[in-house]
Amino acid sequence: MNQRKKIIAANWKMYKDLAEANDFFTFLIDKLPDTNTEVLIAPAFTSLWNAFETTREYPIEIVAQNIHQEEKGAYTGEVSAAMLKSVGVQRVIIGHSERREYFGEDDALLKAKVKTALKNELKVIFCIGEKLEQRKANTHFDLIKSQLQSALFDLNKSDWEQIVLAYEPVWAIGTGETASPEQAQEMHQFIRETIAEAFGSDTAASVSILYGGSVKPDNAQALFSQPDIDGGLVGGASLEVDSFIDIIKAV
Repeated sequence: MNQRKKIIAANWKMYKDLAEANDFFTFLIDKLPDTNTEVLIAPAFTSLWNAFETTREYPIEIVAQNIHQEEKGAYTGEVSAAMLKSVGVQRVIIGHSERREYFGEDDALLKAKVKTALKNELKVIFCIGEKLEQRKANTHFDLIKSQLQSALFDLNKSDWEQIVLAYEPVWAIGTGETASPEQAQEMHQFIRETIAEAFGSDTAASVSILYGGSVKPDNAQALFSQPDIDGGLVGGASLEVDSFIDIIKAV
């Protein structure tokens, strides 16, 4: 029987200072629906501890947006796994398209970050996705397979229990464009089949795969009703409590 977890994860990116985050959590806690869906929120580093303290009595998990691949050292401006764990974080986003695009994070670096996170008993939301030109050139399946293989395919089978994947078509992030439910399902199915080839169908069937790419209340239900889509990694629509609540209810 399929026991995959349903997950809605909010990625706030570089939005919300401490006061704005506090206001959000005040309203969210008051309106949070009774649900089996896991609710994750990734605020800025500066809000992590306060967010953890504010939500620790509620079914909300606070997640980090990034991690450094080294345990410690002279890396000005960076944050280590131990630092994240010290403020209550148990999971981290790795490989988001913006980190790849704007900060030059390549497959080798992302592989190192995943290794460090797992070594320090942090769960991982690992992001993969193609740009518009790759989809138009019909190389998007090859790219996704390469991203998976490069960063994750030397893991032990047991490590996959700590991994959630997020498919984010780069052409649909912050653009208002969204992959159709059929396009998203096609890729999610391909991802699951690719994992099955390397790690077996039981592992593939147990991995939660989220869709990320302009998820909004008006398209969430159509996306989440697809058989291989287990929730969403939500950007802009997670910044307002009401729209975020509507997306949680859509799972």
